[in-house]
Amino acid sequence: MKPHFPLLVAVFIVVGFRVVFSQVADEEEKEILLQFKANVTSDPYNSLASWDSSKNPCAEYSGVFCNSQGNVIRIVLWNTSLGGVLSPALSGLKSLRILTLFGNRFTGNIPTEYGEIQTLWKINLSSNALSGSVPDFLGNLSNIRFLDLSRNGYTGEIPSALFITCRKTKFVSLSRNSLSGSVPVSVGNCLNLVGIDLSFNNLSGGLPSQLCDISGLAYLSLGSNVLNGSVLEQLSSCQSLVLLDLGSNSFTGSAPFGVLGLTNLTYFDISHNGFVGEIPNIGTCSQGLEVIDASGNQLYGEIPLSITNCNALKVLDLGFNSLNGSVPTELSNLKSLQIIRLGNNLINGTIPAGFGSIEYLQVLDLHKLNLVGTIPGDISNCRFLLELDLSSNALQGEIPQTLDNMTYLGILDLHENQLNGTIPSNLGNLSQLHFFELSVNSLSGPIPDSLGNLNNLTHFNVSYNELTGTIPSSLQHFGYLAFFHNQGLCGPPLDISCSGHATSRKPKFSASAIIAIVAAVVILTGVCVITIVNMKVRRRRRDNEAVVVESTPLASSDSSVIIGKLVLFSRSLPSKYEDWEAGTKALLDKECVIGGGSIGTVYRANFEGGITIAVKKLETLGRIRNQDEFEHEIGQLANIRHPNLVAFQGYYWSTSMQLILSEFVPNGNLYDNLHGLNYPGTSTDVGNPELNWPRRFRVALGTARALAYLHHDCKPPVLHLNIKSTNILLDENYEAKLSDYGLGKLLPLLDNYGLTNFHNAVGYVAPELAQGMRFSDKCDVYSLGVVLLELVTGRKPVESPGVNEVVVLCEYVRGLIESGTASNCFDRSLRGFAENELVQVMKLGLICTSEMPSRRPNMGEIVQILESIRSGID
Repeated sequence: MKPHFPLLVAVFIVVGFRVVFSQVADEEEKEILLQFKANVTSDPYNSLASWDSSKNPCAEYSGVFCNSQGNVIRIVLWNTSLGGVLSPALSGLKSLRILTLFGNRFTGNIPTEYGEIQTLWKINLSSNALSGSVPDFLGNLSNIRFLDLSRNGYTGEIPSALFITCRKTKFVSLSRNSLSGSVPVSVGNCLNLVGIDLSFNNLSGGLPSQLCDISGLAYLSLGSNVLNGSVLEQLSSCQSLVLLDLGSNSFTGSAPFGVLGLTNLTYFDISHNGFVGEIPNIGTCSQGLEVIDASGNQLYGEIPLSITNCNALKVLDLGFNSLNGSVPTELSNLKSLQIIRLGNNLINGTIPAGFGSIEYLQVLDLHKLNLVGTIPGDISNCRFLLELDLSSNALQGEIPQTLDNMTYLGILDLHENQLNGTIPSNLGNLSQLHFFELSVNSLSGPIPDSLGNLNNLTHFNVSYNELTGTIPSSLQHFGYLAFFHNQGLCGPPLDISCSGHATSRKPKFSASAIIAIVAAVVILTGVCVITIVNMKVRRRRRDNEAVVVESTPLASSDSSVIIGKLVLFSRSLPSKYEDWEAGTKALLDKECVIGGGSIGTVYRANFEGGITIAVKKLETLGRIRNQDEFEHEIGQLANIRHPNLVAFQGYYWSTSMQLILSEFVPNGNLYDNLHGLNYPGTSTDVGNPELNWPRRFRVALGTARALAYLHHDCKPPVLHLNIKSTNILLDENYEAKLSDYGLGKLLPLLDNYGLTNFHNAVGYVAPELAQGMRFSDKCDVYSLGVVLLELVTGRKPVESPGVNEVVVLCEYVRGLIESGTASNCFDRSLRGFAENELVQVMKLGLICTSEMPSRRPNMGEIVQILESIRSGID
């Protein structure tokens, strides 16, 4: 829904000229054009085929326009995929006004000679592969009206000199580069500026007040940077705004809702910042306002009814805040609405019945609220709905039978409610459906065969219901996790046979004989089962019963003795005081330190008999305040067992020291193996050569399986919330062992300024957790996605290859894919391995790191995807 800046400002740029071609073009300028062509090394569409020395450039050269004197005034070659470098010779075109080369593949930088073309009005070199610093000499071009260098590879700071002589400049775009530093205050020199787009960079610092000193500034786009501070006062003087995009930054303080009353405002995006406070009553609203996106902040209070004054509104996104109250019924009066996103708030009540009257509604997202009641049947009147997400509420009743009226529906997510009844068979008519999620409800009856008609399905899940019958063969490929925890379902992919429904053969024995045989077998089987169960229970109690040693001295020293409570989850560990006195001397020995992290330092402790464990000495207790809370949290982890999880062995509590005991994993963590111990600089150095691609893939799959177990098999589900490569340990066979799971309450409390206490977790943390402290299983999915990209690229999640330069792994990979150079992402040490497998894992990592949590798969699906590409990996 965001307007495209070049289109918005086209009215301000003179692009048409009355041209009368001379009979003979200037020969010197022809030679200059041919030199430009000579620097072009790739011309896949033969766009310059007409540029021939025997032809007249003004009349016959494609993309060249001249004035009546035979001088070139325009070169327009866009989306032609020309490769090579820009020729300095163009500086000889003394009448050139427009240079439009966007959508090509030029590399290098703009030649300094272009600073001599004082006639230039418009430069558009967007969407190329230019690099280096933004040329400051462009600030000497006093006639520039339009400068667009977006979607290139520029780095470093925006030079102040760029805005020295810019009194005629109307539009500047430097978006989608890798620029850092602050927004130069010299931009205030551009007194006639109408639009500036600096989005999708790494700019920091505050919003310069000089921007709003420009009285005619209409388009201000600074989204997707790391800008901070307050903006309320600065924006108060921006009275001509048509578009305001401050999304995905670190702005704080009160949100600038006051601009919503500006006469010409059409687009308002302050999403994913740290704005706080209530949404004020909107007395007047621009009659052209189409987009309000304030999602991902810390807004509270109710949604004001006055928002309905914005009667032209098409997009309303207030999700991922702390808003309360109910969903205003009056929203149905906004007949132009196409997108409503209110999910992940504290809103309660019911779904208003009037939404069905919004004829062109395309997205209705009310997930993770506190909604009760039923799904209104009139939602089916939204014939153009593409996405319906009512998940994670307490909705009851049946799924409306009329949902098949929404023939364009692509996403139907009703999971984690209290819905009952059967799955309507006519949902099989939703031919565009690709995401179908009904898990964790109380649905009963069979899975309709008609759902097999949904040929576009990529996600299907009906687990944790009360469904019965045979799983349709057309849906079986979605795997075990899509159907499990339905006691009445049978057939593949479940390990439950449907043979009970098969026709019986004619008996060879009499009825009385069969009854006698069956009775004997039942009695004998019962005796055996009871005996075996009793033996196993006794053995389990003997082997796994927690050993509690009260008043046990630990880590004693000459000056003090620490008394506390030691609880062991396994009898294989020594329980005598003497053993622990010797073993825990590691806590006083720096040479025994094997790691550290967000919650403490890890030591290797050795005991007699060759027993080695890891001991984590806690440095924070997070939200835990006393011994009871600590023991409750750690005690719940005693029975969690999975091959890819580090097993907890016990814990120790005293008022002055808390320890967590776990199995020792010999090959260190994934981070050190990928990047090297004491790893300096960027990730171009070589990590552990033993960590080849097959082993890396097994690490990815093992970690995903561990998380799927925590999310789907543990009741209640266990969230990790601190996944990073330092918490993925490698055993002697380089198999993954995930550590620190279930310790979310021990993590340091976050302040209002971000993840300052998470240290090297920065880069792994999902945006909704980092910016709004909204956590769910999708936060773990995001973090795993970063790890997948780390495995494929060999790069850290966040790197600083130069001064004031920051490279975020997700953005780096996306940028290379967008430019068609995905293979440049791969770790150089992985050359020779199947590129197809690397690409698939990389794409999965990008899907997992989607900004919107609803777009990320769950852990069960990730396991299925990884297993599906496992072929060919040894």
